[in-house]
Amino acid sequence: MTTAGALVAKLCGFDVELGNFISGWPEATDTATLASRLVLARVRGIPARHEVANAYAGSYAAVYGRGFGATAAGGDPQEQERKFLPCNGGSIYIDLSHVELAGPEVLSAFDFVAAYHAMLRLAREAMQRANESLPAGRKIHLLANNSDGFCSYGHHVNVLVSRRAFTNIFERKAHHLLFLASCQVSALPLTGAGKVGADNGAPAVDYQISQRADWFETLVAPQTTFRRPVVNSRDENLAGGGYGPGAGLARVHSIFFDAGLCQVATLLKAGILQIVLAMIEAEHVPAALLLEDPVEAARVWSHDPSLRRRARLLDGSELTAVELQMRILDAAHAFAAAGQLEACVPRAAEILALWADTVERLAARDFSALAPRLDWILKLRLLEQLRERQPGISWSSPRLRHLDQLYASLAEDEGLYWACERSGAVQTVVDPQRIAYLERNPPADTRAWTRAMLLRLAHRQVESVDWDSLEIRLRPISANLPRTVQVDLADPLALTRVELEERCLSATSLEEILERLAER
Repeated sequence: MTTAGALVAKLCGFDVELGNFISGWPEATDTATLASRLVLARVRGIPARHEVANAYAGSYAAVYGRGFGATAAGGDPQEQERKFLPCNGGSIYIDLSHVELAGPEVLSAFDFVAAYHAMLRLAREAMQRANESLPAGRKIHLLANNSDGFCSYGHHVNVLVSRRAFTNIFERKAHHLLFLASCQVSALPLTGAGKVGADNGAPAVDYQISQRADWFETLVAPQTTFRRPVVNSRDENLAGGGYGPGAGLARVHSIFFDAGLCQVATLLKAGILQIVLAMIEAEHVPAALLLEDPVEAARVWSHDPSLRRRARLLDGSELTAVELQMRILDAAHAFAAAGQLEACVPRAAEILALWADTVERLAARDFSALAPRLDWILKLRLLEQLRERQPGISWSSPRLRHLDQLYASLAEDEGLYWACERSGAVQTVVDPQRIAYLERNPPADTRAWTRAMLLRLAHRQVESVDWDSLEIRLRPISANLPRTVQVDLADPLALTRVELEERCLSATSLEEILERLAER
C-alpha cells in the first residue's frame, strides 16, 4: 500500500449522472428512461452480472456500490446494467433514468480532468451511435448538467483517506466535519456550473453560481437523492479489508459539487478536495475557519454572483465565500510548507498556485480573466451577450433557460461549451492527447490498469466484475463444474502497470497470468 508518511495517497474517482432525453418524440412523455437505455446499449463494455442491492432508511431502496468511482452497483430501479469498460477501466450504467459515468481511479487531479473528459467523449460516442438507429426527426441528447428545473442529479467526487481520518470526520471530531463542509461550500465560486433561476422552493433569483446548492437541506447524512447533505457519510471503503482498526482505508464520497466542463474548475474541484482531506487526515484543521451553518451559506453564496454576501463563522465573524477561501488557502500553504503534501497529492504546488491565482482574481472581480476558467462565469457572459443583442429577453425567458441547458450538451455541434473550447475561449490544463489516451487506455498508476487489461484478455470469460475484484471462468474441470478464478483488486494503489508487467510480462496464457497474480 502506497502512503506518504502517515498520509494515504489521495486517489480519486468520480461518478456523474447525465441529463438525457429524446427530442422529436411524438407522445408527450418522459423519454429519459428510453434515452438512457438506448445509449447504454451502444456502450462497448462488459456487464457486471452479479449485483447487490441494499435497502436502508425504510423510505426507498438505496443501492450501494462496491466501486471507488461508483455511487452504486445494484440491480433494480436505482441502478441497472452497469458495463465495465475494457478501454480504460471505468464503467457506464443507468441510475434511475440517467446515464451515469464512473471514471477509472486516478492519483492526479490533472488526470482527474483528463479522465472526466475522456468519459464524456465515450458517452458522446455511444449517443452518436444510438442516434444513428433512430427514425428521422428524433434525437437523443446528453447533458453534463445537474438540474432540469424539477430535480437535481449528482456529480460525485471520491477521495481515498485513512480509516482513522474517516472516523474522525464522521464519528469523533465535529470540527473536522465542519471544516470539510466549510471548504466545499466556500469553493462554490470556483466550482459552480451556473444556473438560471432557483430550484427546490428556494427564493427566486435571476442567475446563481451553482446548480446543486438549492438542493442541499442537511449538513451530514448517507443519502444522495433526498434531503441531500453537504457532507455525505456513506461508508464504503471500496478497498477491501472490511472495517475496524485494521481496515486501513476508506472513501470520502463528496456529492456537493456541480458537473462543470471548464478544465480549471474541474481541476480545482478535485485538487482542493485532495488537499483539504490531506489536511484533515494529518489533523491540520484550523478551527477558526468553520461556518456556523454550511447549508444556509451554500444557498446564500450561490444566489450571489456579485460575491459580496457574507456568512457567519462559529466565532461570530462574517466572511464572503472568497474571503473564506483565501483563509483556507493560507492554511493549505502552511500545511504544504511542512512537507507532506506533495507526496500524497501529485503536483500539489501547481494546484495551490492555480487555486491562489483564481481566488485572487475572484477577490478582484476580474471576471473577464476568469471566464475561460470557471463555468458559471463563462455561461453568465454568454447569456448576458444574448440579452444585450436581444434586450427584450428576460431572465425568466424559456429561451434563456434553454441556452442554460444547451451550454452543457455533449453534442459538439450544439453544446455552447464546446464552441467556446474550439474558439480558444477556454483555458485548458491537460493536453488533448492525454484525454484521448485515457479514452482508450486506463491510468497506469492505479488498479484500473489491471482491471482494464484483464477485461480485455478475458472478455467473454468474465463471470463477474466489480471495482475491487474480477471473477474469470477458465476451462471447465467437468461439463457441469466450470472453474473460476477470482482476482483480488482490493488495494486501489496496487496492481499498477509496473506491477502487472513485472509479474506477467513473460506469461504466455491467461491462466498463467492469473496464477502469477494469485502469488501476490
